[in-house]
Amino acid sequence: MEVLRFQQACLAFGTHPVLDKVDFSLFSGERVCLVGRNGAGKSTFLKVLTGQQSLDDGQVVLPTGVVLSRLEQDPPAKMDTRIADFIREGAGDLADKLQQFYQLSESLDADSPQQMRLFEQLQAELDSRDGWSLEARVTALCQQFAMDPDANLASLSGGWLRKAALARALVAKPDILLLDEPTNHLDIAAIQWLESFLKEFKGAIIFISHDRAFIRALATRIIDLDRGQLTSHPGNYAQYLERKQKMLEDEQQHNALFDKKLAEEEVWIRQGIKARRTRNEGRVRALKALRKERAARVETLGKVEFAIEQAERSGKLVFEASKLSHSFGGEPLMQHLDLLVMRGDRLALIGPNGVGKSTLIKLLLGELEPEQGSIKRGANLEVAYFDQHRQALDLDATVQDNVADGRQEIVQNGQSRHVLSYLQDFLFPPARSRTPVRALSGGEKNRLLLARLFAKPSNLLILDEPTNDLDVETLELLEDILQQYQGTVILVSHDREFVNNTVTSSLLFAGHGTILDITGGYDDVVRWQTQQQQRAEAASEPSKKSSEKAAQPASKAASTSQSRKLSFKEKRELEQLPALIESLETELSQLQQQVNEADFFSGPVDQTQGVLNQLAELESKLAHAYERWELLEAE
Repeated sequence: MEVLRFQQACLAFGTHPVLDKVDFSLFSGERVCLVGRNGAGKSTFLKVLTGQQSLDDGQVVLPTGVVLSRLEQDPPAKMDTRIADFIREGAGDLADKLQQFYQLSESLDADSPQQMRLFEQLQAELDSRDGWSLEARVTALCQQFAMDPDANLASLSGGWLRKAALARALVAKPDILLLDEPTNHLDIAAIQWLESFLKEFKGAIIFISHDRAFIRALATRIIDLDRGQLTSHPGNYAQYLERKQKMLEDEQQHNALFDKKLAEEEVWIRQGIKARRTRNEGRVRALKALRKERAARVETLGKVEFAIEQAERSGKLVFEASKLSHSFGGEPLMQHLDLLVMRGDRLALIGPNGVGKSTLIKLLLGELEPEQGSIKRGANLEVAYFDQHRQALDLDATVQDNVADGRQEIVQNGQSRHVLSYLQDFLFPPARSRTPVRALSGGEKNRLLLARLFAKPSNLLILDEPTNDLDVETLELLEDILQQYQGTVILVSHDREFVNNTVTSSLLFAGHGTILDITGGYDDVVRWQTQQQQRAEAASEPSKKSSEKAAQPASKAASTSQSRKLSFKEKRELEQLPALIESLETELSQLQQQVNEADFFSGPVDQTQGVLNQLAELESKLAHAYERWELLEAE
């Protein structure tokens, strides 16, 4: 069923077309990913849907009764309010109307036609919008997301704030859910939870994301916004990439042939004599049409082109940490960590938010002093540090001043270059280069930070969440450059594909101070966790010997043991043993299911170890119960 339709939608800002006579339909159950370069107008597209931005021409058609909700790109501010109240606000005026109905019903004057009319209107609207179940929906969402409805929103971390915002968007029972960069600032476990949840969502979804693994896992269709045109690509992300590349190649060939013909006609009009031109008015008119078509062409957005200014090689040793321990708020972030980073290593720091990844970087750079242990730093280190909070940027200064510190020239690879020319490699035209940083979008700020870093020589790159807000093309170019970089790379990123494509080893922050060194990227970490899970499953299987012995006939067991008369206490124990064995097996099965869950080993170490200890204890009790039952049966 069609739940949304664009009809000849037009929108432009100055001469920049965002939507140029766009037609688009969305159907129930679809999960559509909206892709496009930074600045193509993806977020504006969502604003048109929510009514925050009006079209210049055309219309957006929403069938009667279709409910639309949006999950904002940034997590909500840490407001001093109850989680339940925050979620309830997602229903818009429905919560106010429900409260108004209850207040009116308590003081209703049956002789007042005005009050009776309002009472009936409120009742009819609540009936049509299922307003009576609002409180039940708030309670159910809190339970589903494992959130305390009475807890304060200000106490939540970034991942939990995102969950609360999603619950707020869902409380209105939307038919269409809009998501703008939903994986930003989420750790990998939270991203995987979000993937699983959205796959079960029954309505339609339109989402914007740069996370290629997230797109591959979720999207059923790709729509590409490019120079005002919206192109639909059914199928998966890999098929879209192939078709997009073919479309760009065909467009390039067509434009080349067109430009060649236009150039030939321009030569003819300048060389031909006046009399000849008058006898070829048709050709003159055709030339004018060609000129008009060429002027109307919207060129593809430029490609980011950058290279890292590399310093002289550092010493062979970059960092050596010995027995490193550090904590925050009484919680250990690392305990007795031994770490060796050599020149040329590409190391990813992987783990949930708040486990100490950024803290370890600050310890290695000397910005923090460890509570215990020592750090040896190599010689001749030239560090380029990409900070996820963009603190290196002066928001009030212009783009070019942030890169060149007020100068007109920068030195790159030993040669002087004008800063405006350099910034055009990062898609900053001269007019944009003179703009204050405060006016830039998130993706532009990240590109500027890369421009600032790569303009200076380095042999050690430290990148803390560099992928947020970058479009896929820029991400892929950054991957290629990192693969060619001759120095050392330390990376923090929740983009699984970016990690896989750029690093050679990973530090897994397992929580409570435990940090594990694993060869490879994110997929190798998952493979290691799966192996640990399989070992736990193997350890949790009941002993086959005990099972086989328990299955032996009592007569056979009795033949191996001299029969005797059981005491009253032993008879009582023998009667209770089957129920005990059944209870132990049920409890053991439940624990095994918990251990088999995909995200079990991503939890805190003390919790996972506690469950594994409990599992081992149950297995021992069950084996003992079988042995006791066999012995008493035999006797």
